[in-house]
Amino acid sequence: MLAKMRPHHADDDIPPPLNATDFREALGRFASGITVMTTRDNGGAPYGVTATSFTSLSLDPPMVQWSLRNAAYSLPVFLEAGRFAVNVLSAGQESISRRFATPEIDRFAGLRTEAGLGELSLIEGALAWIECSLETTLEGGDHTILVGKVLRARTFDRQPLLYWRGSYLAATTDPTESDSKT
Repeated sequence: MLAKMRPHHADDDIPPPLNATDFREALGRFASGITVMTTRDNGGAPYGVTATSFTSLSLDPPMVQWSLRNAAYSLPVFLEAGRFAVNVLSAGQESISRRFATPEIDRFAGLRTEAGLGELSLIEGALAWIECSLETTLEGGDHTILVGKVLRARTFDRQPLLYWRGSYLAATTDPTESDSKT
């Protein structure tokens, strides 16, 4: 005897409301690199924040994106500056990541930097420097997405600093080494 099938309705695919804890837990399973975004404020002083929301957007033209909370004090600084540098942190730079995530301190005190385009601060010891002009911004819920056109990029032979499940990790293997050793 054939079972009678009930018709499929679009409402059948609507899950219960997403639990914020479950969402954060799922996002924490994605390992990301850690960056410090730097710029200059209206007075010409260096400014920077730690960001894990950085990613590539386009190869042609070369573009990247990252985001900041709409309520972040630093958002207007980056929007008004019109340019930013991405400092991709290397293993051993956890203290720099923490420093640029700490409010109300002089984040650049004693920090070794090199002057990039527009006198943007490039952090010594980083894995890569990507210097950008701010191309556009997009609304993204409680964040603003900043899209940058890449003007210059430089890389260095170091291991990355990673962030996974709320903790810092350093890469323990060199991906350039072949796994097929016999």
